Amino acid sequence: MSEPETPPVTPDGRYIVVRGRLWRRANPALDEARRAALVRELMAARRAVRDAGAALKRGEVGAPDRLAAARGAVDAAKVGLGERGPVWWQDGAPDENRRLARNTAYAAWYASLDAAEEGPVSGGGRRR
Repeated sequence: MSEPETPPVTPDGRYIVVRGRLWRRANPALDEARRAALVRELMAARRAVRDAGAALKRGEVGAPDRLAAARGAVDAAKVGLGERGPVWWQDGAPDENRRLARNTAYAAWYASLDAAEEGPVSGGGRRR
């Protein structure tokens, strides 16, 4: 099994790019212990979403409430990490989370990734 490819990170470190879309990264100013605790909370909340979704499919009583609570816990962990909610940078730049990279201030940088990949041998590039 091959290693998953690491997604490109914008030059300012604010976003990763997955399938052409920007996704906000966690706040790098978080201390390691806090970040680790929030990641554990996020993973537990994602498991709770999975389990509540399965319970909902089985028609279990209370499953919709469990699913809503689990989704709220995912959101809270992501806000704590800085991936959602108020931006963690201070320079006034807008939040471009979830936008297509080619339609943002990162468009030229993103296009340069394609140009670098094309090279003389592969002729490929990023699929969009």
